[in-house]
Amino acid sequence: MLEGKALIEDSDMPKKMQIQAMSAASQALDIYDVLDYKSIASHIKKEFDKRYGKGWQCVVGSNFGCFFTHTKGTFIYFTLETLNFLIFKGASSP
Repeated sequence: MLEGKALIEDSDMPKKMQIQAMSAASQALDIYDVLDYKSIASHIKKEFDKRYGKGWQCVVGSNFGCFFTHTKGTFIYFTLETLNFLIFKGASSP
């Protein structure tokens, strides 16, 4: 497990959920090749869908940009090893 080595860049998640995000990322890196971004992201998304309800999104990579709207309290962006992780739950349409 590598949670202690993660660097949180930005987040509005509760601390417990932040720890779960870093743990899920660490687990995914133990299972998949570090360059298999799609499988790593899918693993994390499925873990969050199971724990916190459907609608989660996950982006994994070493160089990406994005713009999105998220549900308050469901966003984290952190670095672990050489990868960046963006996890959030999409905002509901009114």
